[in-house]
Amino acid sequence: MKRILSLSSFLFFFANFILFGFSALGEERPNVVLILSDDHSWTDYSFMGHEVIETPALDQFAKESLTYTRGYVTSPLCRPSLASIFSGLHTPVHGITGNDVRNGRDGKKRYSRTEGDGARVYEQMYAGFEKRDGIARLLTQAGYLTLQTGKWWEGKPQRHGFTHAMSHADPFRGGRHGDKGLEISRKGMKPIRDFMDEAAREKKPFFIWHAPFLPHTPHNPPKGLFEKYLAKGESKFVARYYAMVEWFDQTCGELFMELERRGVAENTIVIYVTDNGWIQSEDSERFAPLSKQAPYEMGVRTPIMMRWPAQVKPKMDQETLVSAIDIAPTILKSLGLSVPASMTGLDLRDGLALRKRDAVFGFDGNHDMFEVNDPTASLETRYVVQGDWKLLLHDAENYGLPYAGRSLGHPANPEGKPELYQVTVDPHEKKNLAEQMPEKVAEMTKLIDAWWKPAG
Repeated sequence: MKRILSLSSFLFFFANFILFGFSALGEERPNVVLILSDDHSWTDYSFMGHEVIETPALDQFAKESLTYTRGYVTSPLCRPSLASIFSGLHTPVHGITGNDVRNGRDGKKRYSRTEGDGARVYEQMYAGFEKRDGIARLLTQAGYLTLQTGKWWEGKPQRHGFTHAMSHADPFRGGRHGDKGLEISRKGMKPIRDFMDEAAREKKPFFIWHAPFLPHTPHNPPKGLFEKYLAKGESKFVARYYAMVEWFDQTCGELFMELERRGVAENTIVIYVTDNGWIQSEDSERFAPLSKQAPYEMGVRTPIMMRWPAQVKPKMDQETLVSAIDIAPTILKSLGLSVPASMTGLDLRDGLALRKRDAVFGFDGNHDMFEVNDPTASLETRYVVQGDWKLLLHDAENYGLPYAGRSLGHPANPEGKPELYQVTVDPHEKKNLAEQMPEKVAEMTKLIDAWWKPAG
């Protein structure tokens, strides 16, 4: 019996050494915090060059991080974008192409989450996503305590691997996209502090999905911040949005200070990304065209940052293309965990592999899914960014479908023709070069078709 126990102990130690070499050598496994802002354009940070908005906490974080300024999300809409970040899969693969589900393309109403066919459709989606190897489940299996806060669309978080969650996801109590979880940061950080306390008591590493409802509407910032930006001559709508961005920055500073106060900042991987972009309308609370729900730079570009003191060297990279699907495999590889074969993203620490890949892709679908088993049903645009260039290929049937009474297509392209932009010199996509450069369009069309081409 002694020999069996000894052998078992040896095998257990060896497995942990292979899986967590740093832990087997007596070092603690790193914690992981994933910060996701909500409806926040890539330009709207001081460190990205905004001349009015002040983001001191994120500016400092960017200096301490491996910061990629040319990051891209997989969709300009929050639910599919967040699903990609969580699963490491592109939109056509995980199949969540929009926020809500409509009864067919021409249906007048969205399905209810609580009744009949609607309840069955949403359960089908939650169950399908549950089968994916999301980062929460993989980290929980590796011995982490895992917490969901903020935005969350896929039903009860625990069924996707979280050990702890703020959101209840009960549709009969208003569960849709985060419910109680949406209070994080807007109403303080107590749930995160309590969770960290529990992880410390249990002597376990932790993972936090931190997706606060900021700077998302409602734009109701602290009065002092609103007045600050109003005094700078902005319209009341723009001033409120700018104030929301700074409020979000302040809450990030609170989180960073909490990690410092507990003495765990040095051994915590913190990654930052936004879910999709936003241009604030000057004369309404709504977003302006070519941002949220549209595959243009102001809708899909984001800085992606990774801070891990003593392990990842800070660098401001303004050239390399990275994708939100790179986040999940980066976390897993950083912890010494295996990356599922379904995850095709790369390690953000591997600059050589990122440059060799050379292109990133995305899928833009209608706000409402028309058919949950067919990602092509509500497809509006496929996009690819390669080097200096970006190509958008629009679906002839769905392009420019109105949402909330307005079209989300490019005003200069009502027909939905291909759009080609040299985004390194034209980041706001004012000059479509597709007709002038048909060879480039053909070359990049082959590239995007090789990535994903709708059936038929």
